[in-house]
Amino acid sequence: MGKAFVIRYEMRPETADENQRLVENVFAELAEGNPEGIRYASFRLEDGVTFVHVGVVEDGSSALADTAAFQEFQKGFGERAAGKPVASGATLLGSYGFDR
Repeated sequence: MGKAFVIRYEMRPETADENQRLVENVFAELAEGNPEGIRYASFRLEDGVTFVHVGVVEDGSSALADTAAFQEFQKGFGERAAGKPVASGATLLGSYGFDR
């Protein structure tokens, strides 16, 4: 099944759009490379500054960390963020329609 995770964080209002652009770049690179071993989704909440990332990574997969866009996303994260991210492991109970 792999390891599921949920990460939630807030950006400063003036950096939220840039953060979204960087996240979109990660998904563009994933779509282009179509790596195995990862299922991943990101959300920007209605408040405009809160982001949530949900994923399942197969054991041993570094598909996300290996992308240049993800490495770029991580650069300067602390300067864009309004606080520290809250990350937790999770148990996938089910999903429907995520990859439509």
